Amino acid sequence: MYNKHFGLREAPFSITPDTAFSFASGVFQEAINTLLIAVKNGEGFIKITGEVGTGKTLLCRKFLASLDDDYVSAYIPNPYLEPRTLLAALAEELNLNIQRDLDQHLILKSLTLALLEFAREGKRVVVTLDEAQAMPIETLEALRLLSNLETEKRKLLQVVLFGQPELNTKLDLPALRQLKQRIAFHYELRALTRDELDYYVAHRLTVAGHQGGALFTKGALSVLYRASGGTPRIVNILCHKSLLLVFGEGKQQVDERHVRAAASDTPAAKIGNTLHWRWIVLALLGVGLGVSGWVLMR
Repeated sequence: MYNKHFGLREAPFSITPDTAFSFASGVFQEAINTLLIAVKNGEGFIKITGEVGTGKTLLCRKFLASLDDDYVSAYIPNPYLEPRTLLAALAEELNLNIQRDLDQHLILKSLTLALLEFAREGKRVVVTLDEAQAMPIETLEALRLLSNLETEKRKLLQVVLFGQPELNTKLDLPALRQLKQRIAFHYELRALTRDELDYYVAHRLTVAGHQGGALFTKGALSVLYRASGGTPRIVNILCHKSLLLVFGEGKQQVDERHVRAAASDTPAAKIGNTLHWRWIVLALLGVGLGVSGWVLMR
């Protein structure tokens, strides 16, 4: 809606994970390095945790894109599955032709043969599971048993678990103590620091094509940090809403007032509700523009 107004090629603050916009903050780069070192060493399980909105899915996609041809990867975005269904999903990701009505034992056998074949070809198989905190205990245990497969040199399967902090609580359960012991590498994502937030906003605007002066005043960025706590997803939402408001006013720069207005109708923001998003909508209507469904997103 406002791209042309600000000289942008595309929307800079979409909440859809896009590796083209990935920002190499200190914590993000450390997490990538941890993952690459872990899989290179042939570790069985790796765990990445972080609060909601800190960029786990984006990190997962960036990690997968960083793997070279020596790796075969599988990505399971929703692991809230029973053991058999998860194994079938994994087989599908690895392009195995299996019958849909096969029982768990036969699916496991097919996976074992495939993993052995990949090993003979010199390939390493890496499975990434997003939202791993949602996995049933029985499914996590089935995954552990599958990871037992190994040659004399290395594991046939490496597993990366991406999850919210609740994953740590789940792994503390006695039923999962064997799995917990097998996690050789782990890393916890944190929110952006105050300085990182400034660079993050500028980076996304640059990738989106902005070439002019600063779109956000220093005061606006300070309010943005307080309201978002440095959580990238909330930063994106607040920046998007702020730009919409500035566009509706026919102006060119976001100041503190715009960020506060955006935060007032964002439940996850840390600034109390003093205004309402309808006020922003009215500003847009004032210049004869409609508001897309994205604007009203919570």
